[in-house]
Amino acid sequence: MTTPESLLLALLLAHLTGDFLLQPRRWVEERYRLKHRSRALLAHASVHAALAASVLGVAAALDPDRGLAAVLLGTLVVATSHWAIDLAKAQLPRESLRWFLLDQALHLAVLCLLWLAWIDSLAPLESLAAWLLTPEVLGVAAAYLVVTRPFSLVIALVLKRWSDQLESTGTLAQAGARIGILERFLVLTLVLLDQLTAVGFLLAAKSVLRFGDLREAQDRKLTEYVLLGTLLSVATTLVLGLTIRMLLEG
Repeated sequence: MTTPESLLLALLLAHLTGDFLLQPRRWVEERYRLKHRSRALLAHASVHAALAASVLGVAAALDPDRGLAAVLLGTLVVATSHWAIDLAKAQLPRESLRWFLLDQALHLAVLCLLWLAWIDSLAPLESLAAWLLTPEVLGVAAAYLVVTRPFSLVIALVLKRWSDQLESTGTLAQAGARIGILERFLVLTLVLLDQLTAVGFLLAAKSVLRFGDLREAQDRKLTEYVLLGTLLSVATTLVLGLTIRMLLEG
């Protein structure tokens, strides 16, 4: 590849292609049913091996320091690690988000280690660590953390005197809190990107979606409660986002 970054992105693209585009559903079902006896698991690992070999082959052709041995070794690492990780996942409960994320994290970790070994340098890790430890990145990370559970708890406490007056709203358990967290994530992101107009569109879209439900419920207390919660959530996130921006720019 022309740059180390291009090689890493190509490996990631090959992984995504093999895991999500070239893996039929029946392969997944057979893997969970037959475990290590599954031929589909072997076929899936072979697909990843072919994709990795293609990427590494192109990289070796452009790098005189890397030959066929390096391509074969890298291909073997990808194939065997993918087979082992997917086999381990087949022992765990299906349709679980935590195991899916862990599975993908392990695959990506293998690819990153392979990439570092291929370029024979730890400079990218050192640069990443130095960037992550800058005050700007730590401040933004802290802001995103604050708008999750901490803000949810504060808003819930502020609105408690009114929430006790509401009857059962018939909504999903904890759905309001999750919606609030996602809403604050979007608002904070838009503020940090200096897209305040888009915040207005977000509020308008939410108002349109909630208008029909509130009108059908014909519950003035619920309407006022939703308005209070939305305005409090958005206003506090706006203040936080603008403060972070001022600190970053000042």
